[in-house]
Amino acid sequence: MTEYTRYERARILGARSLQIAMGAPVFVESDEEEPIELAKKEMNEGKLPITVKR
Repeated sequence: MTEYTRYERARILGARSLQIAMGAPVFVESDEEEPIELAKKEMNEGKLPITVKR
């Protein structure tokens, strides 16, 4: 996993959980239904479809 600042992490998780809540496909297998938890799992597994440009 890439090292993100806490601000980057919050922004990424917020944006991705909104995408998931709006019906975007999820890239991890999970029984979880909460978008924020799915986004966290994607981030932890390195399957997050978001990049950070610094």
